[in-house]
Amino acid sequence: MENKETLMERAEETLYKTYNRFPVVFDHGKGLFLYDTEGNEYLDFGAGIAVMGLGYGDEEYGNAVKNQVDKLMHTSNLFYNQPAVEAGEKLLKVSEMDRVFFTNSGTEAIEGALKIARRFAYNKRQAEDEKRIAGGEKGPFDHRPAEIIAMKNSFHGRSMGALSVTGKPAYQEPFAPLLPGVRFAEFNNLDSVKALINENTCAVIMEPIQGEGGIYPAEESFIKGVRELCGRHGLLLILDEIQCGMGRSGAMFAWQKYGVKPDVMTVAKALGNGVPVGAFLACGEAARALVPGDHGTTYGGNPLVTAAASAVLDIFEKRNLLKHVEEAGNYLWEKLEELKANHSCITAHRGMGLIQGLEFAPDVPVALIVRSALLEQKLVLISAEHNTIRFIPPLVVTEAEIDEMARRLAAII
Repeated sequence: MENKETLMERAEETLYKTYNRFPVVFDHGKGLFLYDTEGNEYLDFGAGIAVMGLGYGDEEYGNAVKNQVDKLMHTSNLFYNQPAVEAGEKLLKVSEMDRVFFTNSGTEAIEGALKIARRFAYNKRQAEDEKRIAGGEKGPFDHRPAEIIAMKNSFHGRSMGALSVTGKPAYQEPFAPLLPGVRFAEFNNLDSVKALINENTCAVIMEPIQGEGGIYPAEESFIKGVRELCGRHGLLLILDEIQCGMGRSGAMFAWQKYGVKPDVMTVAKALGNGVPVGAFLACGEAARALVPGDHGTTYGGNPLVTAAASAVLDIFEKRNLLKHVEEAGNYLWEKLEELKANHSCITAHRGMGLIQGLEFAPDVPVALIVRSALLEQKLVLISAEHNTIRFIPPLVVTEAEIDEMARRLAAII
C-alpha cells in the first residue's frame, strides 16, 4: 500500500483545493471505529458529518448494496425501478408526507424544495390572474418576485440556490448576486419572522436543529409559531432535516419531536449510510405544485442508491434504532454535562438525541482541540459555528464508546 505522505502529496496536486484536510488517510471501518493506512484505530464521533448512521461495515446493509450492484445499478428516470418505489413507500410512511423525489445529495434536495416554493407561488398567481381576467380585468399583471424567509446562522448547502438561503454572509459574499427575494429572520425570534412577511412571501425555510450553526434546537414556541404564521398567510413551511433527521434527534425526523408537520422537507446524509442519496418530500398542495418537465435528475433515485436507502429504513425498524437513540442520547447528555461541569472553558451545552454540541469560551482554540483529539487521542470530532464541538456519532453508539469519547476529549482539554 502506498505510504500516507505520497498519497497526500498526490491528492494536493490532483484535487481542487477547497478543503483543508487533516493528515490522515482512512482505509476501512468497523462499527464506530475507523482505521488508517498505518493501522491506527480511531473512535468516530463525526460519522462522516452525520452520514454513517449504521456505523461502518454493517453486514445487512452491505449485503443489500452488494446484491443491487450485481443486479442493476442504473437505468434513468425514463423508466420505473422497484427499489425506488419500495424506498419511496417506506420513506413516505415514516415521514407522513405524500410525495417524494430522490436526489443525489442534501444540497440538491434543498434546490428541489426551493423550486416547489417558487412553483407554488407561480401557481397561486396564475389562479388569481385567471379570476381577475374572468372578472373583467385586463392583463398582463405586474408581479414582484416571490420571496422566501430563511434564518440567520443557518446552513442549507453550497449550490447557488441553497447558498442563497444559507444565513452566513461570509459564505455568500464571493458568489453574489445570489437568488433574489430571500430575507433573513433571527432563529428562535418569532417577531423577526412576522416582520418579514409580506404579500410576496411564499415560504419559510429553516432547520429544526441548526447543525453547522452550532447545534441550536428550535424553541417549541418558535417552530409552532412559524407553523401557525405559514398557515395563516398561505405560506409553505420547508424544514431541512438533512443533518438532524433520520433518527438523530430520537424521532425519525426532528419536527416530529415538536409535533409541527412541514409542507416540504428535505433529507439526505444518514438516509443512504454512505451512498449519495437525498430526497425532498411534500404533502398537501405542495405535493401537487411541480408538474412533468419542472424538475429532473440523471442519477437521482437509481436502483443502487434507493436499494441502500430501503435497507437503511428496514434496519431502523427491525432494530428499533429510535429507542436506542433516545437512550444513548440521554447518556451522552449526562457525560457532556459532566465535561461541562469539570471544565470551566465549556460555556454551553445544546442539542438532543445524538446531535449535541459543547460551546467553548471565545479564547479557547476549538480547531486545535479537534485536531489534537484526532492526532493524539485518535478521536474524530467535528467543529461548528460559535466555537462549538458537535457530537454526531453513528446512531449505533454504545455507552462504553461514549465513556471512551469523554475520556479522550477530557485528556485533550
